[in-house]
Amino acid sequence: MAGYGWGMSLEDHLGDIIRKGRKAANVSAETAAKAAGLTEAELGALEESGVSVKKPNLAALAAAIGLHAGKLEGIANGWEPREKELSCWVELRRIPTEQGGMIVNCYLVWDEVSREAALFDTGWSAEPAIAVIEENKLQLRHVFLTHTHEDHIAGLAKLKEKYPKMHVHTNAKSAPPQQRNRANDFTHLGSLRITNRDTPGHAEDGVTYIIGTWPEDAPHVAIVGDAIFAGSIGTGFQSWDLAKQKIREQIFSLPPDTLLCPGHGPLTTVAEEKAHNPFF
Repeated sequence: MAGYGWGMSLEDHLGDIIRKGRKAANVSAETAAKAAGLTEAELGALEESGVSVKKPNLAALAAAIGLHAGKLEGIANGWEPREKELSCWVELRRIPTEQGGMIVNCYLVWDEVSREAALFDTGWSAEPAIAVIEENKLQLRHVFLTHTHEDHIAGLAKLKEKYPKMHVHTNAKSAPPQQRNRANDFTHLGSLRITNRDTPGHAEDGVTYIIGTWPEDAPHVAIVGDAIFAGSIGTGFQSWDLAKQKIREQIFSLPPDTLLCPGHGPLTTVAEEKAHNPFF
């Protein structure tokens, strides 16, 4: 159906972003529809599909639901993060897993010399990560969990079975003490250094992992889980306000060229999200 609203390769389309903004601001569908110049049914269709049969007043809608009008227009007009040139991150792999139409990213990094590897989340299935590990003759030393929602940890049991000596890192309160992240923890993986920053809001145990110094002139990599997506944020199951606060404090405080690796959707950077994410 022809209409207004694109950017469909993003994890969240225009309608998802509007719905999330409305929920975060606690604005009724009636109020939002009126601001947009749509009926409630038309707004509902837009939120569901990302497409509207007539052009909504996005500036007024953005003002009503607490989003940045210009950035929301950018999403509607097809903004996407630029394609990433990953020659600086030769030992980084994005590994998508899929179940029921939902694609979840996990990420594998390793040290080129020692062949020691770390996996960030497991996705729906361990098999794709295991295939990359075996293809590159790696030793999986660590699994870092960004949060413990099922789609991000479903492959953990299989990994534990295959790599019983790997160390699990998590913010989950139910985990054994030796697995829980601490504020000043850092993990060396050959030339890599991995640190963590708490990013709750989407999930109480949300955490972002920062990978640096590999090589020294390469920008940092941040594995952000569902805290932030290209052009959007994760649903504030715990707290929308806390989610946005932690993104500002813990992710947007990273250098602008930091590569952001979300649990869903394309890679992006701190600079791109500051410039284009309607929630900020």
